[in-house]
Amino acid sequence: MPELRYGCTTVSLELPSGRTYDTLTYELEALETSPELSQNRIREALATPIGAKRLRELAKETSQAVILISDGTRLCPTGLLLPPLLEELNAAGLGDDLVDIVVALGAHRKHTPDELKQLVGAEIYARVRVHNHSAASEDCVYMGTTSLGTPVEINRMVAETPLRIATGNIEPHAMVGISGGVKALVPGVASKRTIESHHALSLTYTAVPGVPHNPLHLDLEEAEQLVPIHFLLNVIVDHNRHVLKAVAGHIAEAHRKGAEFAAGWFTRQVTELYDVIVVSAGGAPKDLQMYQALKALRNAAAFVKPGGALLLVAECPEGMGNGLFQHWIETIGDRRKMTDKLRERFVLGAHKILHVEEVLSRARVFIYSSLPRHLIELLGFYPADDLSTTAQALLQDPGAKLALMPFGSLTYPRHHH
Repeated sequence: MPELRYGCTTVSLELPSGRTYDTLTYELEALETSPELSQNRIREALATPIGAKRLRELAKETSQAVILISDGTRLCPTGLLLPPLLEELNAAGLGDDLVDIVVALGAHRKHTPDELKQLVGAEIYARVRVHNHSAASEDCVYMGTTSLGTPVEINRMVAETPLRIATGNIEPHAMVGISGGVKALVPGVASKRTIESHHALSLTYTAVPGVPHNPLHLDLEEAEQLVPIHFLLNVIVDHNRHVLKAVAGHIAEAHRKGAEFAAGWFTRQVTELYDVIVVSAGGAPKDLQMYQALKALRNAAAFVKPGGALLLVAECPEGMGNGLFQHWIETIGDRRKMTDKLRERFVLGAHKILHVEEVLSRARVFIYSSLPRHLIELLGFYPADDLSTTAQALLQDPGAKLALMPFGSLTYPRHHH
């Protein structure tokens, strides 16, 4: 009986006996993983940076450093990255009091002191100042505008610190092609105005998950020219947060190297379409909220037959994950009205309704989650009160082809070009 991740636990799926199914997941050609290997891979990357001096050399020439880290909706094992980074800075004579850590929230919610402590680890939290980024324009500094018209407003502390270090996890990304790298800066520590303006470009340009060559990613790279990141440490992790590969050094060169690995591992050829797909976002943190869990749904939609059914397993203990998204869903006429409004004027947060629309134009969606029933129905989805009963009802036709996607947020479609 298949077990699917749901928040911090699992839920089992009972299928009719003898029912066959395919498993759609990412491929890691038997890569070894362990906590020790994770640490070794990070240290090795720091010792052999790509296209840049070692961090301890770079840091000798500076008086202060800032480290950008991912927020709690990401898989990045920040607690593993910080100790060796601080070791490099300390070796250059930069004491802990000359280092600040900023959580690159973008427009996501702030973290509580307790969450910050969990994010960086208790020991680091006691040693170094940790700040939530604020996306308010008054807390940011205007640095210039990109050629696609994105005004670049960056967190004041980040902009004013002489040594900027970015961290993060690299995985495919539907909007900019690939995450990690420069994303720690924009949208990570940019203002809401900057983020909204950049996100709005997604109505004009599209990206291929796994491929960083697209106008949206170039826009981010151009923004970084205005506030250079001096050193990058990125990892590629599996769903258990084990480090498969780490890269460090020059922001673009090191990231490009890491991106090739991530694209190879987390994209999967769309060779066959299914009548029914049961997809789990992959548990926490990928299913903390509907805002993030939609990524798994979009990935699964690429593998379903038009008119087929998607059954999403995502706990969503934080609900929708964005106030505007929820407000629009609860108050505005119908989805057509919402999508028209968004195409007319892009609204960050509410823009996820376009993703909902994209999925629903292809398949019916059933959701097994802790979301309030009214939200599931107003989104245009059907609540699945019992996972197995719903799955069995969708599979009444013995000829229906079924697939399971246990880690939907990490399994991206790769189409023939």
